[in-house]
Amino acid sequence: MSTLTWSGRHIAKDLLRQRVWSTLKHHNAVSRDPVGHIPDFIGADVAANCLAKTEIWQQAQVIKCNPDSPHTAVRLRALADGKILYMAVPRLSCEKCFVELKAADLEAKAVMLREAASMRGAMVHGRLVAFEEMQAIDLVVVGCVAVAANGGRMGKGAGFADLELAMLRECELISETTPIVTTVHDLQVVPASELPMQDHDWGLDLVVTPTRCLVTDNIHSKPTGLDWDRIQPDQTTNIPILGAWTKQRI
Repeated sequence: MSTLTWSGRHIAKDLLRQRVWSTLKHHNAVSRDPVGHIPDFIGADVAANCLAKTEIWQQAQVIKCNPDSPHTAVRLRALADGKILYMAVPRLSCEKCFVELKAADLEAKAVMLREAASMRGAMVHGRLVAFEEMQAIDLVVVGCVAVAANGGRMGKGAGFADLELAMLRECELISETTPIVTTVHDLQVVPASELPMQDHDWGLDLVVTPTRCLVTDNIHSKPTGLDWDRIQPDQTTNIPILGAWTKQRI
């Protein structure tokens, strides 16, 4: 098993990640080496189009999406559909840790939506915003390495998605009823019995692959806000907004 930056926090999850990454590589189902990443799976654009046909997408006006490569197509579709898009800054490395993107603003600056939908393009052409500048979010799209039909999910192990949603809930930008969804390759869907979930892990409401939309039987909790007992010292050091909030609590 490869030793990665975030390995060792949960051995069973580490093993499942390695298995899924290996399976995707074996079946040539990814456009680049997935190890250590949210897999950039073949058919991500098809899955994004399938997501866009769902009722929860069509009803949403404000969407939060992760910055990972497989969701470039989701971000592009959000902009093309005229939705307000919030993308998390990679690794939450800025105190204003979300980027706001609006198609009208981009078009006024003659920026192609496709360019702005990329992670790098979003950072160049979007507007960094503080939580108090953001609108309430109607739909959350997260990146996953593995998912299950009961709503179970697992990322790459860094914990950024957990922090993003906890902070958004803390600031009342998402609620208990805000749908949480993902797009993945069919090979990333695993039996629930093989995907270990802990008490603090939150679940998915919808999983979309290039071939199907799976409404989950979500038995897991939703983010309730920051659990300061679980915040690690390296997180408050490396994530500016957490460091600022920590100082405010002292």
